[in-house]
Amino acid sequence: MRIDVDAVTVTVAGARLVEDITLAADSGQLVGLVGPNGSGKSSLLRCVYRALRPTAGVIRLDGEDLHAMSPGEGARRVAALPQETVGEFDFTVAETVAMGRLPHQGVTARTTERDRAECRAALARVGAGHLADRGFLTLSGGERQRVLIARALAQRPRILVLDEPTNHLDIAQQLDVLALVGGSGLTVLTALHDLNLASVHCDLLYVIDHGRIVASGPPAQVLTPALLAEVFGVRAHRVRHPESGAVQLLFDRLPVPVCPAAPS
Repeated sequence: MRIDVDAVTVTVAGARLVEDITLAADSGQLVGLVGPNGSGKSSLLRCVYRALRPTAGVIRLDGEDLHAMSPGEGARRVAALPQETVGEFDFTVAETVAMGRLPHQGVTARTTERDRAECRAALARVGAGHLADRGFLTLSGGERQRVLIARALAQRPRILVLDEPTNHLDIAQQLDVLALVGGSGLTVLTALHDLNLASVHCDLLYVIDHGRIVASGPPAQVLTPALLAEVFGVRAHRVRHPESGAVQLLFDRLPVPVCPAAPS
């Protein structure tokens, strides 16, 4: 399923968080949003999973207006993994994943054998079937991310929206999570802080700064030293990964201009 974000602007309490953003992700692509903290990435993603409504512009799924769909229809097409997931009640992993089936259930929200089968398959797909009876709050950060991805997969969406899915994960877990979503067959739109992970795993990147897109394209074309100095305020050195050939970045601080000494 293709997603088109067309001239979307988001204003909250008089503050312009996102301004006139247009982007697209074709069916099956993994598209990354990168940019400094506060640049508008999360606000844009909230519009895609309908936690926010754009002030202007439209988001289309295969040409249909996302925000004109019923909540159930939207949830059957788009699943989300927000940046922070807080749970006050310690549901089991099986119960947590089963929440992904709610958009497919009737008003009675009765769990069927098909729902249970979908949940078991989703947990197996992320390698977490052995956690089914564990309490969600007892899990490690990496285990929680796998379970939340399983919940999204059990939802059977066409589009997956992820906001910083690798936060608080160790290196192996970061690689596992991105390989998992990249191999899901879904259209994936994700915000990422780690530019090297974005370079390896994303088909396309959109760079957002102060609520606007300032660059877009394949990672090797987008992640240039000049852009990284302008947007992130760092000096970047590009190298090639010895196996994948993907562009990888080494960073240091930009040189501080030396002011000439005042005449004595």
